[in-house]
Amino acid sequence: QVIKCKAAVMWEANKPFSIEEVEVAPPKAHEVRIKIVATGICRSDDHVITGGLVMPFPIILGHEAAGIVESVGQGVTSVKPGDKVIPLFVPQCGECNSCLSTKGNLCSKNDIGSATGSMPDGTTRFTCKGQAIHHFVGTSTFTEYTVVHESAVAKIDSAAPLEKVCLIGCGFSTGYGAAVQTAKVEPGSTCAVFGLGGVGLSVVMGCKAAGASRIIAIDINKDKFAKAKELGATECVNPKDFKKPIHEVLIEMTGHGVDYSFEVIGRTETMIAALACCQYNYGVSVIVGVPPAAQKITFDPMLLFTGRNWKGSVFGGWKSKDSVPKLVDDYMKKKFVLDPLITHTLPFTKINEGFDLLRTGK
Repeated sequence: QVIKCKAAVMWEANKPFSIEEVEVAPPKAHEVRIKIVATGICRSDDHVITGGLVMPFPIILGHEAAGIVESVGQGVTSVKPGDKVIPLFVPQCGECNSCLSTKGNLCSKNDIGSATGSMPDGTTRFTCKGQAIHHFVGTSTFTEYTVVHESAVAKIDSAAPLEKVCLIGCGFSTGYGAAVQTAKVEPGSTCAVFGLGGVGLSVVMGCKAAGASRIIAIDINKDKFAKAKELGATECVNPKDFKKPIHEVLIEMTGHGVDYSFEVIGRTETMIAALACCQYNYGVSVIVGVPPAAQKITFDPMLLFTGRNWKGSVFGGWKSKDSVPKLVDDYMKKKFVLDPLITHTLPFTKINEGFDLLRTGK
């Protein structure tokens, strides 16, 4: 039956979240209703609020979470009530060309580009004050209960601490995978990471795990440097300390540019700087931050003509349903840490305070 619970509803852009009682419909065929236990706050959620990522309102945001299956619709075979799970904002249908290719992971059933704000059948499972509320990238985790399609949920180890592994639902996997999966960073290489939020720090961890010998961390907030070094950065650079463009600084530091660079902010000017700072002939630059809506990039095509590789990476290149349980297993085996990425733990009703902490770089 319908569940009534608390959710953080975003009624319109550039306003605070409103904690409301919502009605969550039961799962239809091939759908799963999940009790959300822990959810992370990600900059992509904030991009929707500010209009950088265009989505329909009113909406329940949130896409980085972990929870427990409450009920399942007809035909669901991969999870059952009581299972610990992570919702997947990049689904894995197993049938589209990206899912069938060994090279791709961005399932065509995703709702990132099209931004319908609905379930795959075109309807929503949330109602508030008699009004239908939109879903966010098929997950919507800023609510006590949510409904996702079976292709957008992964069953994980029943012993996993949900308040930690929720980060595998987005931030950690996105950053770590950009280094080890998308860029395929090699031992002994030199890397530059632009932006040291949770995802950027996860890129640093990925570069270190891949054996990079130099990892240059770049941010205009020097308070981020200590943690970056703790996680593997060998040097930290603040662009504000230099008169010249940051890509020139990095080329001077390395003599020829870096082997791999990562833009983990979502700004067009840093995307070009990251491309320009990598080695002119074989450097690889990866766009990890969500690009702002309606902005275009203008750059000198000679940057690419000489041989540089420019790539994008969504969810770290991982095939979600296959990889998330394995990443959780790796965490349980202590192959990587998540604790340093968690700065604050707040009750759900203080979600607006959480976003204030995000916006102030704390």
